[in-house]
Amino acid sequence: MKKEQVVNCQFSVWYPIFKKHTIKSLILPLPQNVIDYLLDDGTLVVSGSDHNTQQTHTNNSDSDAEEDIQWSDDETTTTVTAPEFPEFTSKVLEAINALGGRIFPKLNWSAPRDANWIALNSSLQCSSLSEIFLLFKSSDFITHDLTQPFLQCSDQDSPDPVINYELVLRKWSELIPGGEFRCFVKENKLIAISQRDYTQYYQHILKQEEQICHAVQEFFSQHIQYNFPDEDFVFDVYRDSQGRVWLIDLNPFGEVTDSLLFSWEELTSGGEIAQQQEGPAFRYTNSEVTVQPSPCLSYRIPRDFVDLSAGEDAYKLIDFLKLTKSQQEESEDEEEENAPQ
Repeated sequence: MKKEQVVNCQFSVWYPIFKKHTIKSLILPLPQNVIDYLLDDGTLVVSGSDHNTQQTHTNNSDSDAEEDIQWSDDETTTTVTAPEFPEFTSKVLEAINALGGRIFPKLNWSAPRDANWIALNSSLQCSSLSEIFLLFKSSDFITHDLTQPFLQCSDQDSPDPVINYELVLRKWSELIPGGEFRCFVKENKLIAISQRDYTQYYQHILKQEEQICHAVQEFFSQHIQYNFPDEDFVFDVYRDSQGRVWLIDLNPFGEVTDSLLFSWEELTSGGEIAQQQEGPAFRYTNSEVTVQPSPCLSYRIPRDFVDLSAGEDAYKLIDFLKLTKSQQEESEDEEEENAPQ
């Protein structure tokens, strides 16, 4: 996988080519101050909301009652204010409205699929910039896009291409996971198709195996083949209830892209998969016995942490503060006991 292949898989490169065959989207340049904000490792203070949001922290630990929690307004109080980007916010809201008020966000390559646990209803559907920022700042996939897009390229000795980062807003569409498939192309030949959501068993895939494979091959030969700048690439499609196939995404042909039910050794070795003449290899989860947990589960944190970060459970927050205070007092008592007399 070369750096040029990664560059060619940017959304703004392939979208104009296949615009008629994919979901309506808008692309906005990402200002440098927004990039800096997304990469800031400090406390998560979400920006981009319709109203100013503030978080207050206090350094005053004095209290008359051990069980009471009081917020201080004295000079030791520190107020953390979310940074604002008024011009960028206005452009984003205008674009969201133009797309119907609900969108699916991503950057040049990746969507924050690993961060849906922190969103309301565990969905990547957004209707404001603050919701987009919350997902982006919680996503390792987004961080990878911004910091190491060429990490697994074979031509590491060559200079990194200059990347103009962009916010991609895609019109929200209710896609059934069982209708998504990942397709692997080598030397402009479709060699393999994998069920996208391979962790689940979908009975209709088993029943419609031939129709699905034929529809994907026809879509590839009519609309994709020889139209993309590279000979080796990976593309994702969605087959709707009417049997129509839509292009969802394009990815580099290499280990940076999840090979799902195949291995990259199989796909690159030139073995059985690459040599078969009758058509692409098609793999899917064919029974409930082989159902697996989602790989994105490894990115999640305990539900209590989510409640605390979102302020959804005031009692958990109070208990957490009490526990922290108690631990601090115990630590201070131990230090006093161990102090030299």
